[in-house]
Amino acid sequence: MPTTLATLSSALRLVLLTGAVVMAAVAAADWAVRTRKLSPFSGVSRFMRSRVDPRLAGIERMVVRAGGHQSATPWWAVLAYMVVALLALALVDMGLSLVGELAVATSAGAVGVLWLAIHWTFGILILALIVRVATSWLPQFAGRWWASWSYGATDWMLRPLRRMLPTVGPIDMSPLVAYFGLVLARWLVESALMGFR
Repeated sequence: MPTTLATLSSALRLVLLTGAVVMAAVAAADWAVRTRKLSPFSGVSRFMRSRVDPRLAGIERMVVRAGGHQSATPWWAVLAYMVVALLALALVDMGLSLVGELAVATSAGAVGVLWLAIHWTFGILILALIVRVATSWLPQFAGRWWASWSYGATDWMLRPLRRMLPTVGPIDMSPLVAYFGLVLARWLVESALMGFR
């Protein structure tokens, strides 16, 4: 099973890389049309205006609203594709890692399953802390459904820390202390469980 998943991951990487190359070529052609490097009456220009530009309308609106030029739209589309592709690869790699951990833990018996539950719990708490810090820097995302869960998952540890820690100007040190505390607690608990094996 792990070899099959690794093969699928490699295939996905190849597909996404091929998609990036194709998208970069299309973006270059569309940019050439938008900047009049190609004749506006050529077949390529007509194809770009009729098939490609309508699919980039949403990105074009965001670029123009942000003060960018419409001719930059294809390059922003390539950047958006790369970000989504990297996130997809990270999720696949994380899934493969979780499947591998699950296989190792179940082969170790009850202590292995307990170790895995504790390991994943600490991992989720650390992820929630990272998401919370990232959304505090980007407040427009703080109320979104994919970010709001992190506040509920981390409030119980950040509130007492904020009362105990002195403030350092506008910087909140409690997430950093909580992060190192979680890493240390995970290491201690996992090391103790390893001793029972």
